[in-house]
Amino acid sequence: MRALVTGASGFAGSNLCRTLRARDWQVRAIARSTSQVDALREAGVEIVAGDIRDPAAVRAAMPGVDVVFHLAAIFREAGKSDAEYHAVNLDGTRHAIEAAAAAGVSRFVHCSTVGVHGDTGAVPANEESPLVEATDSYNRTKLAAERWAREAFGRLGLAGTIVRPTSGYGPGERRYVKLFSGIAHGRFLMIGSGATRMNLAYVDDLCEGMLLAASHPKAVGETFVLGGDENVAIADLARRIAAIVGGSPWRVRVPAWPVVAAAVTCEALCRPLGIEPPLHRRRVGFFTVQRAFDISKAKRVLGYRPRVALDDGLRATADWYRAQGLL
Repeated sequence: MRALVTGASGFAGSNLCRTLRARDWQVRAIARSTSQVDALREAGVEIVAGDIRDPAAVRAAMPGVDVVFHLAAIFREAGKSDAEYHAVNLDGTRHAIEAAAAAGVSRFVHCSTVGVHGDTGAVPANEESPLVEATDSYNRTKLAAERWAREAFGRLGLAGTIVRPTSGYGPGERRYVKLFSGIAHGRFLMIGSGATRMNLAYVDDLCEGMLLAASHPKAVGETFVLGGDENVAIADLARRIAAIVGGSPWRVRVPAWPVVAAAVTCEALCRPLGIEPPLHRRRVGFFTVQRAFDISKAKRVLGYRPRVALDDGLRATADWYRAQGLL
């Protein structure tokens, strides 16, 4: 089988490429000239120069491809403009799907996000939970891309599946460095009550879920939440990380509302200047937005089974941070 992976230089994309290569897939990746792809080349991934925003470049990467895994997106970059988010997250999806359909690709896996559900509230959300028109550019454009993909699969006759990963983590992912390091050194600040729950998905499990989405006959036309088995409260997560890295879960707790107000102000001042805000709402949302999810559909339909328990995944992540000198 030959796969094309977009977003291959990212955390999930690079791990997916290595997983595919380990299963003897031929893997092609479309990557910009500025992307770090040496490790992918060493793993046997064919690198095609191009940008997801360029439809001609995307078409040039499609010949001979059986399955497309579309992971390319702008994520967690509050300094980017709305136009940039639109060009990559929405237009890039259009380019990939149209090129795949024209090339006769047999399966297409579109990677969306559980962020399209917004704040899930007290009950874990699933695929049927309401979709929320978000205020931030990332979730807004990801929702628009998902809706466009679903319509295009039917219109173009492309066998497509949508996956909504929860928060991916594991060795190689740096988004939780501040959390681990802050706890290890007694600098972690708890914002709000700590009762907010989230779902963490170990990257190896996410890759397995995407492979199932690409191969299972019942996956076509469906949407699946891919995550971990456990929805953990932020306070409990901090305690469990502290048990692994040492340090204190937190010494200070502050109300959420003044931090949210400060984040809004930072965004308003920094975004017009193209500067990454030192504090933004997505970061504060870690403490305030409920992100609990039910993965029973993926288990029932695909046979998806997360294999890495949360504590084991946290330990592996901490070990990698130590090896990189980040703790």
